[in-house]
Amino acid sequence: MLAASSDPYKYQPGFGNHFSSEALDGALPVGQNTPQKCPYGLYAEQLSGTAFTVGRSGNQRSWLYRIHPSPMHRPFEPYSRSGHGIVGAFDAKGTVTTPTQIRWLPFTIPASADVDFVDGMHTLAGAGDTALKSGLAVHVYAATASMERRAFCSSDGDMLIVPQQGRLDIATEFGPIMAAPNEIVVIQRGIRFSVALPDGPSRGYVLEVFDGHFELPDLGPIGANGLANPRDFQTPAARYEHTSDEWEIVNKYQGELFSARQDHSPFDVVAWHGNYAPYKYDLARFAVVNSVSFDHMDPSIFTVLTCKSAHPGTAVADFVIFPPRFEVQQNTFRPPYFHRNCMSEFMGLIHGEYEAKKGGFLPGGASLHSMMTPHGPDARTVEQATKRELAPGRVADGTQAFMFESMFQLRLTSWAAEHSQRDHEYYKAWEAIPITFDPTRKAQ
Repeated sequence: MLAASSDPYKYQPGFGNHFSSEALDGALPVGQNTPQKCPYGLYAEQLSGTAFTVGRSGNQRSWLYRIHPSPMHRPFEPYSRSGHGIVGAFDAKGTVTTPTQIRWLPFTIPASADVDFVDGMHTLAGAGDTALKSGLAVHVYAATASMERRAFCSSDGDMLIVPQQGRLDIATEFGPIMAAPNEIVVIQRGIRFSVALPDGPSRGYVLEVFDGHFELPDLGPIGANGLANPRDFQTPAARYEHTSDEWEIVNKYQGELFSARQDHSPFDVVAWHGNYAPYKYDLARFAVVNSVSFDHMDPSIFTVLTCKSAHPGTAVADFVIFPPRFEVQQNTFRPPYFHRNCMSEFMGLIHGEYEAKKGGFLPGGASLHSMMTPHGPDARTVEQATKRELAPGRVADGTQAFMFESMFQLRLTSWAAEHSQRDHEYYKAWEAIPITFDPTRKAQ
């Protein structure tokens, strides 16, 4: 039985506040979280995203009122399917390290018609230790089939999902989320979800953080209204399933997958309240901030979400985008300048052509510039940028690139290092940059 609804995709605006939703009127208990008998014969369950004793401003938890208590499943066993490529250990064994600039052409869609989101996910790179709740992982997914009576959750960290091709129809314990390319979805640690593919084969990227949670960056002098605004984030409305079908729960735990069976849908939550809930965000709503005089403001102005580290001013991971905008800087080399960074930078492209790479960096592909490895615009971009008239103009129209940035040094999985789509000639992007130094000529 499904909860009756004319529109299953209902959302509540806001970010980081306290939300509540019920699929049946009166399903939320009034005045207390754990009454002796919950309305409609439901069971109360708390899902804690932080320790109980974390300060009120940082405490994250939600109460779920569900038909079956979630422990009602058979024991977890090692996941038996061999198709997935999820990796959780980023030590010297089984991973590769190199400071070389790396680029991948678009990752291919599997030829098989039965590869779902879980089995189509592969880890590219990562750092840290899930058992110590330290670090992150970067995954890509390429799927051809919907998850059928299967749900997935990660006990290791929060997942930020970036669809690149095809919408994702995501069932969660809190309600359904429909996510299209140019939208992102965050599903926190421990929340179960299932992914259907309404548009057929799908591809995208996943950033998983093992420590902390994503939050909006501090704005400082920018003021109250720049970058991503809280009102544009959306959490799902409750919608429940009451079935007696056999379901498989796939759990990512310490980087490994385990599977358990149960005789009911995991999406049987009739009501919930709290601030630990999945959400989505439309990247087109990002309020861009930029320079209107000369030179560049730092790329941190493009940060949508951050997962802060224990070191002030640094991040386990930042999610950064490069959206359509005006550029008006005077007497300035306008593309991203050449630089070396104390952060690791993984970039992906959702659609269009990235402003600093005129070829080779394609939608569905990726690049990785490791800590202190030099990088910047390619030869074609440099040539055009140094000759163009510096009139005000638009940049990045019809395109959307993004970056996962981290304070950690990332190690590649063998799958990523040896992948057939790895572009071994990426270094040639800078070979043709002309050397124009002339000690007799002063700057214009």
